[in-house]
Amino acid sequence: MTSKHAPDANPRHIAIVMDGNGRWAKRRFLPRLAGHKQGVESLRRCAEACAERGVAVLTVFAFSSENWNRPADEVSGLMELLAGALAKEVPKLARDGIRLYFVGNRGSLSAKVQKGLAEAEAATAQNQRMVLNVCFNYGGRWDIAQAAARLAASGTPITEASLNDAMALAHVPDPDLLIRTGGEMRISNFLLWQAAYSELYFSDKWWPDFDAAALDEALQVYRGRERRFGKTSEQVQQS
Repeated sequence: MTSKHAPDANPRHIAIVMDGNGRWAKRRFLPRLAGHKQGVESLRRCAEACAERGVAVLTVFAFSSENWNRPADEVSGLMELLAGALAKEVPKLARDGIRLYFVGNRGSLSAKVQKGLAEAEAATAQNQRMVLNVCFNYGGRWDIAQAAARLAASGTPITEASLNDAMALAHVPDPDLLIRTGGEMRISNFLLWQAAYSELYFSDKWWPDFDAAALDEALQVYRGRERRFGKTSEQVQQS
């Protein structure tokens, strides 16, 4: 099959469901939170690798709206981990030219966490090398519902275009490639609207083991795909 991509064409926007932290920890007889801590390290590596490869946007699923159903000690540990990661990582992100956005429903987060998210975004607001969207307390259905509610409240007609502009990720193009680690083959309420035409790639690696080599494997597969957007192969090849 002839690919639409040039041999060196990487996606502009990569989205990742970072799955497998808990299983990684369990295999090593460690608490689940240890897996999440290692997952932060993996995110750092992946963000650096994406920036080096010229990816413009990286969007990661860090905490879903369904994750509140996990054990209370794990949820509180994740909140503490987020606070620590912000303090440690934001200065480096700022130096590396990466702009940080937190995407999701902040209303149910503590005032302390909300303040930390806002300060992290402000500290990187001038950066232009790459956008890093961290979806935290996010769900695809929530995103569509909040967009529709905003339009209804303002009296704006609900169309595909207006709904798209009201989505939580309206500041970036839709993802070209959606990766899920951990061996599961579903998107789990992630970017339901934005991933309509994303190429899907599923990795058996648990997220803490997902490194630059694993990313390059996904990119190689992506470059071999033909993205038709409803057209025929012949139309794509002629464009």
